[in-house]
Amino acid sequence: MAGVAGRFTRVELRRRVRAFVLGLLSDLPRKNCWGIAEHAGDVTPDGMQHLLSRAVWDADAVRDDIRRIAVQRLGTSEAMLVVDETGDLKKGTKTVGVQRQYAGTAGRIENAQVGVFVTYASTAGHTLVDRELYLPQSWTGDPARCAAAGVPAGTTFATKPQLATRMIGRALDAGVAARWVAGDEVYGADPRLRAELEAREVGYVLAVACDAPITTAAGTLRADAVAGMVPSRAWQRISCGTGAKGHRYYDWAWVDIHAPDPGGHRWLLLRRHRRTGELAFYRCHHPHPVSLDTLVRVAGRRWTIEQSFQTAKGQTGLDQHQVRTWTSWYRWITLVLLAHLFLAILTATARVGPAGMIPLTLNEIRHLFNALIIEPARSTINHLQWSHWRRRHQYRARQAHYQRQQRHEP
Repeated sequence: MAGVAGRFTRVELRRRVRAFVLGLLSDLPRKNCWGIAEHAGDVTPDGMQHLLSRAVWDADAVRDDIRRIAVQRLGTSEAMLVVDETGDLKKGTKTVGVQRQYAGTAGRIENAQVGVFVTYASTAGHTLVDRELYLPQSWTGDPARCAAAGVPAGTTFATKPQLATRMIGRALDAGVAARWVAGDEVYGADPRLRAELEAREVGYVLAVACDAPITTAAGTLRADAVAGMVPSRAWQRISCGTGAKGHRYYDWAWVDIHAPDPGGHRWLLLRRHRRTGELAFYRCHHPHPVSLDTLVRVAGRRWTIEQSFQTAKGQTGLDQHQVRTWTSWYRWITLVLLAHLFLAILTATARVGPAGMIPLTLNEIRHLFNALIIEPARSTINHLQWSHWRRRHQYRARQAHYQRQQRHEP
C-alpha cells in the first residue's frame, strides 16, 4: 500500500483503499461493494461505492505504480509481456461494453463484457500489470449509450490487438525491459501489432491459425501445409516448461519465414502433441538469431496469463464486480491488480520450500494471510445493522419495481 499511497491525497481515502484491498484478499464468498463494506465494518456500502465512482484518484497512475513495483520485485533478464483477453458473463444491456460476443470463460457466444490484459512474466513470477476494456462497435456507434455508462467523449472503436498494442507501448515507453511478447491467435493474426513490435526491436512468439499464409523458400503456403513438408528428422522433443504433472514435452520444429523487410529474423514455429499429433503454429521474430529452445521457452510462458486470470478470479475477485460504468470498471480492475501483485510478490519470495513440501502457492498464501493477518469486523451490532440496511434497500427496490410495472400497465 505504501507503493501507491501517494496517489490518494486524503488519509481517509487511503484507509478506504486499504480496507477495499483487504476485502479482495478475504474469504468472502462473493466480493462486491456490499460484501467488502460489511467486511470492513462499514454500516453501508456507500463509502466503497463512492471509492469506485466519485472519489478523486487516478486509476491509470495506480496502474503505473503496479507495473513499476512488479518490475522491481519480479524483474529478471528473461522477463516478457503476455497479452490475452478474458470475458465476464453479464445480464442486461446497461453494463459498459456488454453485448453478445464470444467469451472464453464460457467457451461460446454469451452476453459478456471483455477486457484485454497484459501480464509481466519472468522466471521469478508473473502478475497482471495493465488492462483495457473492449468496447464493441455497438457501443462506440451509440454516443448516448456511451454517455450513460460514463465512457469518455471521443472514445473510438479499437480492436483487441490495437488495445494490446497500446498497453505494450505504454510498458515499453515506461522503461520495462521485456525481450519478448507472446499472445494467442487473435494477436498473431494482426500485422500492425507485429510491425509495431518489430519496429521497437522486441521479439515475439504469437500463435496463428492453421490457414495463416506463410512465405517460405517454396512460396506462400498455409501454415499446416508447411508443417506437412517438414521432414521427420527436423522434429525435436523439447519441454516448454513445467506444469502440475511435470515437464510439458512436445515435438517442435521451425522453418524460416521470408519477408521483404530484411530487418531481424523470422520463423514459423511448429508444435506437435506427442500422443494425438495435434498441431499448433506460431509466428516468431527477433532482431537477433536465437535457438529453437529459446522460442519454445517463450511459447510455453504464454500460459502464465491463463494462470494469472485463474488466480485473479479465484483469489482476488477479478470477475465478481457488479459495476456498470467506465470509471468504476477501471477502478475495480486496478485494485484487483494491486491485490494480485501483493500475492504474486509473496509467492516469488516463498518459491523455495523446505524439503518434503512444495513451495507455498499463491492460493495457499492468500489463505494463510486471510487466516493469520486479516481481522474482519465480527460484532453483533455490525451484523444487525447490515441486516437492517439490506432489508431497507430491498424494500425500496421492490417498491420502485412495482411502480414501474403500474406505469406500463394498460
